[in-house]
Amino acid sequence: MIESGTLESVVLQVTQEDMYEHVLNDAVLGSSIYINIALAGLSLLFFMFLARNVSDPRSQLIIVSAMAVSAVSVASYSGLASGLTISVLEMPEGHAMAGQVTELAGQDQTVDGTISLWGRYLTWAFSTPFILLALGLIAGSNISKIFTAIIFDVGIMITGLAAALTTSSHLMRWFWYAISCTFFLVVIYILLVEWPEDAKAAGTADIFNTLKLLTVVLWFGYTIWWALGNEGLALIESVGITSWGYSAFDVVAKYAFSFLVINYVVNNVETISGGSEYGATSEAIPADD
Repeated sequence: MIESGTLESVVLQVTQEDMYEHVLNDAVLGSSIYINIALAGLSLLFFMFLARNVSDPRSQLIIVSAMAVSAVSVASYSGLASGLTISVLEMPEGHAMAGQVTELAGQDQTVDGTISLWGRYLTWAFSTPFILLALGLIAGSNISKIFTAIIFDVGIMITGLAAALTTSSHLMRWFWYAISCTFFLVVIYILLVEWPEDAKAAGTADIFNTLKLLTVVLWFGYTIWWALGNEGLALIESVGITSWGYSAFDVVAKYAFSFLVINYVVNNVETISGGSEYGATSEAIPADD
């Protein structure tokens, strides 16, 4: 067993190769990662085919925003699979998994701490802004609201990452979580209050309301799952099951969402473009209240 009193010494002794081998040999954890790499890659190819004939610049911007979600997922899940964005963390006193010992799958080695797939926060930090950009453009919202939603969204992910990586204090982990949830409520307000009115004026209320509800429900799911999983209350101690929960949310919140967006845009270019005066000009994005 590695006897270590600090995160630094654990990270130094557990190499990327160790993490790579662990993911490779842990069927539950590994499948939650490898299946998503395949789904993200196939989705990206399918979306490219689906949107191949769209030429309107504003419609293309929405489509590329939705496609970027899958592109980011391919890269970020590959980071998890390679062991690059996974670490072993020793949880602070008071956490349900404090003192946890992990046996690395397929290796004759145990380590102090629990596996943290902190790379997921990088996934969300780079992919969810594209989700909001697509939603804001479909709603016909102005650039200020879109920018506000994206800024607070990135704040959600950064503070979520801080909550996941903080090992100095159990209380501080939940403090970071509370900040993240506060930022989340700002985004939810924009999704539920501001953008529906914009979408009604833009004539895209039907598709926007579907996408809005899908996003809000699943994003609340992510937030609750964190609290239940091994990083939060650890009511679900298994890293693999926790990872599969996030992966299941991703399948719907990312790939199914992107399909709905792209399929709608492909079949409603005239509504999305707003006419010949729209497209690559700045008038294509803002729709002042």
